[in-house]
Amino acid sequence: MEQGQDVLTQRSRDWKPPNQTAEEVSAATGTALDEPDGYSRNSLFRIGCAKINSSTPALPFLKSSHSDLRKRASVYSDVTPTTDIESDCSLFDSEGSFTPPDDSYAMQQGSPSDASSLSPGGRAEWKARSSYMAKNTLNPIRKIVDGMKLTPNPEKAMIALSIGDPTIYKNFSPPEEAVRAVKDAADSKKFDGYAPSTGILSAREAVADYASRSTSPVTAKDVILTSGASHALELSISVLCDRGSNLLIPCPGFSIYKTIACSLGVECRSYRLQPELDWEIDLDQLASLIDADTAAIVVNNPSNPCGSVYTKEHLQAILEVADYYKVPVIADEIYDDLVFPGHVFYPMASLTETVPVLACNGLTKKFICPGWRVGWITIHDRDGILEEEIRPGLISLSQRILGPNALVQGAIPTILSTVPRSFFDGIIATVHANAKASFDIMSGIPGLSPIMPAGAMYMMTRIDMEHFPEFEDDLSFTSQLVSEQSVFCLPGQCFDFPGYFRIVLTIPAEKMNDALSRIGEFCRQHFVPLQEPFRLTPYPDEHRYDFTCG
Repeated sequence: MEQGQDVLTQRSRDWKPPNQTAEEVSAATGTALDEPDGYSRNSLFRIGCAKINSSTPALPFLKSSHSDLRKRASVYSDVTPTTDIESDCSLFDSEGSFTPPDDSYAMQQGSPSDASSLSPGGRAEWKARSSYMAKNTLNPIRKIVDGMKLTPNPEKAMIALSIGDPTIYKNFSPPEEAVRAVKDAADSKKFDGYAPSTGILSAREAVADYASRSTSPVTAKDVILTSGASHALELSISVLCDRGSNLLIPCPGFSIYKTIACSLGVECRSYRLQPELDWEIDLDQLASLIDADTAAIVVNNPSNPCGSVYTKEHLQAILEVADYYKVPVIADEIYDDLVFPGHVFYPMASLTETVPVLACNGLTKKFICPGWRVGWITIHDRDGILEEEIRPGLISLSQRILGPNALVQGAIPTILSTVPRSFFDGIIATVHANAKASFDIMSGIPGLSPIMPAGAMYMMTRIDMEHFPEFEDDLSFTSQLVSEQSVFCLPGQCFDFPGYFRIVLTIPAEKMNDALSRIGEFCRQHFVPLQEPFRLTPYPDEHRYDFTCG
């Protein structure tokens, strides 16, 4: 961490969320502002002022938690404070609703051409353009997979080892206790309406009990319910990061971090996971990426795609880096407790008293119900670092979609308290058995080097590309595997880690064994041994040499 002092001259040791002055906002948006300095980059001007015909500012988003920002409301006709998030009423059709101004506002601000040239609607011609966010939203996995030429062998049934949905083959299902709880919630008729945007109180209390540890207790006020863990990640990244900031993400890593960040104009900086060390983080390289604009570090444990589970000591070392540079952590812990025998899951927040952590989790993986779309953020902030801006910012962002599925929220207290440990043990046993079988079989396949996972639902395998010269990269390798054997593995490039592929370990054992057999057949057909170089072997007579191979 030799760069530590240089970075710390830019980052205050008394860390707080980064601010942006009115002048900086004005320069970025091209609008004249008269507000005082110090507005949060996560407030009114997150996206900036949109333009009408390149010159007229449209309505900015209002952040109701800052009373001084409401001074801008005098420009508009119908702005009232949002409702109390703890109330049971919806923001729709309530006093918290927001009515945009009519077309006269744009005309008052000046138009790009003489008013006489405009149509009655205010524009001379149609100009429908997509937003910055839409133009910059891209799922790398979809881009790569859609660009691959995948034509399965018609003589062999397709086996997809690529899909991270544990319900796809119907060998895993949600626990009966969870299904019954949702049915009971539906029958009760108590959860048919809108819920508070941060979630129903009883559900948040249940999540707080579930997530609390003796060293990191949380209460209902520290819980934001979300539409799945991916939404929890979106809110966490959106509240901490802004255009011009950077986010540190794992490589290889789940693609959604980049999808969310890039849509906001946030730079992603990838820190290296070390396959030779069971995918531990290269901490020196991680530290070298941090500067004054680093907004957060994303840590995924247990990991997708690696299946790694970090030790307590390694997690503490990561937190030491975060503490030293005063960077908050976004902990993606959706695979919590899905760890194999001999390994232990430690929530990151339970290992620090100083680093603020937004922990993202949900029902999706552990409870085998990705379609139910309920996740959560737990806010761990002992020193109140996130109190002034990040906590109210999360509440504001939660109001954009008014919370997740209310029916499943109603079932959460029962789900989290009644599903027996034996249910999770059964999942772990099946996935672990598939992991061991896959590791053992692929270890014997020429040209492949699997890395045994410690948890989650995935395994990464290195392709020794020098032994497969007819394939340019992992994309062409996995594409041809589909064409010949009808087995699809996600290429490592989907995770910014070329030369590898990822397999899912949740499919039925018989299909897994069939898929592994086909992978072995494919590799043996295309494997090319490396030619040993010729070298000179001296004889006792110094003037004579034996030309040998080896």
